[in-house]
Amino acid sequence: MRLSRSLVLYIAAGLGAIAVGLGLGIQTTYGTANASDYSAYQDMLEGDMKKLRFHSEPRDVSTQEYDTIDGGTATLADHQGRYVLLNFWATWCAPCRKEMPMLSELQTEFGGPDFEVLTLATGRNAPPAMKAFFDEIGVDNLPLHRDPKQRVAREMAVIGLPITVILSPEGQEIARMQGDAHWSSDSAKAMLRALLAEGGS
Repeated sequence: MRLSRSLVLYIAAGLGAIAVGLGLGIQTTYGTANASDYSAYQDMLEGDMKKLRFHSEPRDVSTQEYDTIDGGTATLADHQGRYVLLNFWATWCAPCRKEMPMLSELQTEFGGPDFEVLTLATGRNAPPAMKAFFDEIGVDNLPLHRDPKQRVAREMAVIGLPITVILSPEGQEIARMQGDAHWSSDSAKAMLRALLAEGGS
């Protein structure tokens, strides 16, 4: 009986340690200092925009470098200080072709010191093909940045395209959508207006 009690105590202690460790891991992965209640923004979404899911707490993003249009490199941290609509796409992605003009419209209407649309072609996307893609759909205000080795995409668990995430001014992911949607819809714009107004823009 003593052996059984000891075994139970060891198991209980071990489970307690695991629980504490998981708790600490969550605090590390999801910074809570800037956590907000995004349920109001979620409730504003209609139609296919309901696929956009706001997280209960902000999530860390990739620290990997990507290739910029001018031949340099950058990271997502370089965009801190404003809300960022980050879109992962590729030249072979048919839904990307459909929604990219809508993202362009958002950049035209909301782009500025408090908001930007950041497009990142992930995987094998030749710059000439990317430019042709944008030219064919009439987009000239979004960047032709590349993530050729999918380092950013892998760290952010991007599976399938397109995927669009919203980053807070603190540089954390606060919402994510799998697949395309009507980003230029009244629902999407109302949500962005409210988000930017809350951010003090």
